[in-house]
Amino acid sequence: MVLDALKGVTDPDLGADVVTLKFVKDKDIVVDGGRVAVAIETATPSPSKRAALAARVREAIAALSGVSSVDVTTRYSVKAVSAPEHGKPPLPGVKNVIAVGAGKGGVGKTTVSVNLAVALSKSGARVGVLDGDIYGPNVPIMLGLQAQLGTDADKRIRPAEKFGLQVVSMGFLTQDEAPVIWRGPMLHSAIQQFCREVGWKDLDYLVVDMPPGTGDVALSLSQTVPAAGAIVVTTPQQVSLADSRRAVRMYQKLKIPVLGLVENMSFYECTNCHHQADIFGHGGGEQVAHQLDIPFLGRLPLYQPIRVGSDRGIPLVIAEPDSEGTRAFMDLAEGVMTQLAIDAHRNIAAHKGKIPLIQVK
Repeated sequence: MVLDALKGVTDPDLGADVVTLKFVKDKDIVVDGGRVAVAIETATPSPSKRAALAARVREAIAALSGVSSVDVTTRYSVKAVSAPEHGKPPLPGVKNVIAVGAGKGGVGKTTVSVNLAVALSKSGARVGVLDGDIYGPNVPIMLGLQAQLGTDADKRIRPAEKFGLQVVSMGFLTQDEAPVIWRGPMLHSAIQQFCREVGWKDLDYLVVDMPPGTGDVALSLSQTVPAAGAIVVTTPQQVSLADSRRAVRMYQKLKIPVLGLVENMSFYECTNCHHQADIFGHGGGEQVAHQLDIPFLGRLPLYQPIRVGSDRGIPLVIAEPDSEGTRAFMDLAEGVMTQLAIDAHRNIAAHKGKIPLIQVK
């Protein structure tokens, strides 16, 4: 009876009921007289998604005749998105690789990468950060992290850890003011080593901070890393938007799914009068996303504490957990997790030919 009732509870993102999706099975249900306990599995760690699904499950069971109490617990299981491109074996210890790129520098790509990673971790996921900007490795600065990369028992690079993140960066191998003056083959070798010889520990998501543009390093990373999807960061300026189109086209040519476009420095809100000013323009990112037929993942504010926190090595999501900027990053993280869950289950459905799924943009 409980299973039959739960067949009427649909996951709104995946477009199928929790029984068909195997989020609940016989062994997950315990009935003791009128008391019912159910354990539900969700596709993302998102606390809001888990709470919403648990509420619908509780309501469906409580409506059954003879039920006096309902106890619902949730757990999550992030599925790996099988990359459509061939010739890229998965990274050991990593389920999903998220590339964060931009068509040009100066749009806050590393800031977005770091705060997105922390937001994903705060949602309950296991997260790592790979600083792929070989020439300008700023992830250690933004995380306030000074480390030297060691090796584990299997002679793999051992990631540094901060704020619950596993981190690898070229910045751990160079002095603060030492430039990396390398040609293409040396860069490609370093990228291969960072991707294939790191002892990542059971990551749900690995956020790769890509170098700006569509040049040699970005191309090598894109061809080496089996990315589940890419996020393109832009600002509302026309110059940035034009370069963002090129970045989107690069990922599409490399057969890396574009999870969406995020508009950084979208607006400035005065801390005194709270008036919002569109310093760099308005609506450009959403318009470009619509033109390119990719999801628009939201707007991030031009907010002084973001810059202050980055310079101090304390990401905004840690420094001001209740700020509007943090809420924007948490919304971005939830959108990314949801899109990856949809892609993963769509691939499962395509493989099995059984589960009808939809895509939400």
